[in-house]
Amino acid sequence: MNISYKTLIKTLCVALIGGATLCSQANAQAPLTEIKVSYQPSLYWALPFYVATQEHWWAELGLKPEFSIFPAGVPQMAAAASKSWDVGGTGSVPAVLGFVRFGVKTIGISNDESDGNALMVSKADATKFRKDPSLMKGQTILLTSNSTGDYAVQSCLKKYGLSKSDVIIKNMGQAEIISALSSGSADLAGLWAPNTYTVEEKSGAVQLCSGKDSGAIVPGALVARSDYAKEHPENVAKFLAIYLRAWSWMSAHRPQALVMMHNFYKQGGVTISDSSQEKEFSTRPTFNLEQQLAIMNSANGPSEADKWFGNIAKFMNGTGSIQSVPASSAYVTDVYMKRVAADPKLRAFANSTK
Repeated sequence: MNISYKTLIKTLCVALIGGATLCSQANAQAPLTEIKVSYQPSLYWALPFYVATQEHWWAELGLKPEFSIFPAGVPQMAAAASKSWDVGGTGSVPAVLGFVRFGVKTIGISNDESDGNALMVSKADATKFRKDPSLMKGQTILLTSNSTGDYAVQSCLKKYGLSKSDVIIKNMGQAEIISALSSGSADLAGLWAPNTYTVEEKSGAVQLCSGKDSGAIVPGALVARSDYAKEHPENVAKFLAIYLRAWSWMSAHRPQALVMMHNFYKQGGVTISDSSQEKEFSTRPTFNLEQQLAIMNSANGPSEADKWFGNIAKFMNGTGSIQSVPASSAYVTDVYMKRVAADPKLRAFANSTK
């Protein structure tokens, strides 16, 4: 008869003098390791952090997350300098900026948000600009600088034969942009989902062009401070396994995932319709462990991820955000994703749908 270690200890707890102490030691949970996780609220790619917390998966791998939330990627990357976070998720544009300024590494792809970053137009001017996009010349476009929304807008302008110099760019936070479009004080804006759905539903704004429409692939980035990743590679691998498991679980449990999305977005002050929630899942591809490894595989030349981030870096260099274009291989790394794949426990954890 096989008796588990825990069962044996429980038996001894009853039988032995001083068993109470032995019992408490056996039942005590091993101390959890704190890991500081940064993200932006009410975003599709950040949903796995909420799901993992609700399902208690962090503790299963011995981690205790301490979350820090930022309104956009630029302040999030700036906070890396003070070591206020260890790992997290962000947009691809701030991920590049994070490497150039603070040595932040990109360790995975959160999702393909090409369709979720767009140039939006007010309901009143939708027909006019759709019919003749050149009429945007000289118009003001509100956007959040150095963001994936900025990248999508400028890609859309290029599609229409326009450039940044042909329009007036006004830098604003996403909440301010939503207010401006909703109040009728702005006609053109760069937004990312779910903010795009918010202005569609609240003010009747229309999506004029997305990154996908303009041929610009906009990946989301999973990131880590380089010094933290070097010192704690096992924690970074666990972080990735937890994140990937959340997507695996959500793919298998869509109804429950939609409920969690509603609650997570509501925490951040965002409420969108059921159809928009469904749209988040249907238009934003995510990647499992095997797909992550394929996307980041640079064994036979630049990986797909290298190309995506390389194009983003060129865009940023063109706008003056960065002075030179860094080699993607200097900051996009599959080392930690490979670590997940090489560990049977982490690999099974990442692929689990339970």
